[in-house]
Amino acid sequence: MRLNRFLAAAGIGSRRHCDELIAAGRVTINGKVCTDFSAQPAPRDHVKVDGKLVHAEPLLTIMLHKPAGFVSTRKDVHARDTILDLLPKKFSHLFNIGRLDAQTEGLILLTNDGNLAQRLTHPSYKIDKEYEVTLDRPWEPALASKLFEGIFLDGKRARIHQLHSRGPKRLRVVLRQGINRQIRRMFHEIGYEVKRLVRVRIGTLRLGDLPRGHWRALTKREVESLRTSSIRGENKRSSAANRQRQQNPPMRRFVTAP
Repeated sequence: MRLNRFLAAAGIGSRRHCDELIAAGRVTINGKVCTDFSAQPAPRDHVKVDGKLVHAEPLLTIMLHKPAGFVSTRKDVHARDTILDLLPKKFSHLFNIGRLDAQTEGLILLTNDGNLAQRLTHPSYKIDKEYEVTLDRPWEPALASKLFEGIFLDGKRARIHQLHSRGPKRLRVVLRQGINRQIRRMFHEIGYEVKRLVRVRIGTLRLGDLPRGHWRALTKREVESLRTSSIRGENKRSSAANRQRQQNPPMRRFVTAP
């Protein structure tokens, strides 16, 4: 097992975060700093991060129905309740895949599987995330085009991928981006305030009837389904890139003989 996967399995963080730790020289194997990303620790090797011994754990992913009022972090400097307060102590080594802001409810995943976390959070995989949105006043369908065309947030064009009306003030919205507080900010820009926001789906995984504040472990089939959905997104991206190359072949330079 490569070093970054070993660290992720020990609950240190996502593979990207583990790569950063390795590059910064904060990881040692048997007392020696290791910056080799291809290193594969042996079973009896002593791997440490910032001087603390770490052990790889069996891969585990759980889903949590996050209530409003809990922050998606391990520790909070303002002493607010965190999602780890809702879980048994034995899950303290897990890290969350993505975030929900404090007042947003619904589906959030925690894992020690760095590869899965990478596939579900990296924007290139285009994983669907579906939300139930409750607005402060009746929805005007004519405004949907502005959300599809995009609104600039933090220097990026934020877009909504799908939108379905479920009632005068209730919508179902699908995102494929991960901009901070994206839904609340986009609706604010067109004159609405989001009164309640609940994430109900990530990829193929639905929140279902899991009670608020409760958790359960994902089955192997559910984890594999999430991996497969990320692979499909990757394949779609590759196919689109190939079509664009075919439609716009690179210009060839011809040199005439002197």
